[in-house]
Amino acid sequence: MKFSDIAADQWEELKPYLDTCLLPVTGMTGTEQPYEATQALEKLRDVMDLIELPFKGRVVTYPALHYIEETDKSATVEKLCARMKGIGFKFVIVVSAAEQTDLNCPSADLLFAPDASGAIPAASTIAVAIQSAWNAGKNEDN
Repeated sequence: MKFSDIAADQWEELKPYLDTCLLPVTGMTGTEQPYEATQALEKLRDVMDLIELPFKGRVVTYPALHYIEETDKSATVEKLCARMKGIGFKFVIVVSAAEQTDLNCPSADLLFAPDASGAIPAASTIAVAIQSAWNAGKNEDN
């Protein structure tokens, strides 16, 4: 579900069910040619579809963080993830269009990004990881 699909008067009712925030991070620096920006957005969309479609009733997709400086990337994404947990999301999933081997985000429960060859994670890999995170969260509640 997109953030913009939730009306203020619906949020309290939906909040217990929509416990997972999806934070898209395009990973662009502003040096991309137009076709490179298009490719990044398409790759981000492809990964997000593997989460948004099968987990529609539980995930809220926030606006994408398109441009980010390499020097403060981890700090910026970590701050956003921590804030999203602070407003009540139990789980935060970061999805990127770019390889993110150097991204350090302790507040993110999961990070999905292309590998060094540019391949996006398989749908089954993503589904298993999300289900595992949710199941681990249930165990922590008990």
